[in-house]
Amino acid sequence: MEKETTILIVEDEEKIARFLELELRHEGYQVLKANGGRSGLALAESGGADLMVLDVMLPEMNGFEVLRRLRKTSKLPVIMLTARDEVMDKVAGLDGGADDYMTKPFAIEELLARIRLALKKRGAELQKEDMLTYGELGMDLARHEVRYAGEPVSLTPREFELLRVLLANKNIVLSRDVLLEKVCGYDYPGETNVIDVYVRYLRSKLDDVYHVKLIQTVRGVGYCIRE
Repeated sequence: MEKETTILIVEDEEKIARFLELELRHEGYQVLKANGGRSGLALAESGGADLMVLDVMLPEMNGFEVLRRLRKTSKLPVIMLTARDEVMDKVAGLDGGADDYMTKPFAIEELLARIRLALKKRGAELQKEDMLTYGELGMDLARHEVRYAGEPVSLTPREFELLRVLLANKNIVLSRDVLLEKVCGYDYPGETNVIDVYVRYLRSKLDDVYHVKLIQTVRGVGYCIRE
């Protein structure tokens, strides 16, 4: 069964949030809602949404800050909403990584069209992302295979997932907390040092065998793969 598309609405005006929810559900989307910046960011980072409709003026944390923090770890499509038709707001949102920008009031048909376009674009990007590479290292996500210089590398599911997350976020330093959530799940009861263990396993199968320095340690922060 094909996965249903889920839209996250981060909007503190209840009437607007409810209106969007009803329209989106009518179009066949699943809907998540948050009425504050921090709660919206937490839902976005949990991985349950396929696109976020993000208001700029929010309690707890404004939409620009939510977007800035989200873009450290996620490419989730984001359409920003604002009550002000300010060019600099639009520039700030788009430069910050928003996929699109709409000013209130807006026609729901136009928003739905922009949602479809953003999802289509992200779908095309995900197809390209089925293969992750770094030098002679290749990771085929569809086949769940890893090769180095053409030679197969046998990894456990969690080693594979850790390598995938690091490769998908090249040049971004990811903390142990973020890696633990992405690799082991949000509710994993273990300590963050389990990530250190899996990094050692990966290094033993890649760095030690092929004489490369793949995963870099950023002391006091976490790990990354840098180009």
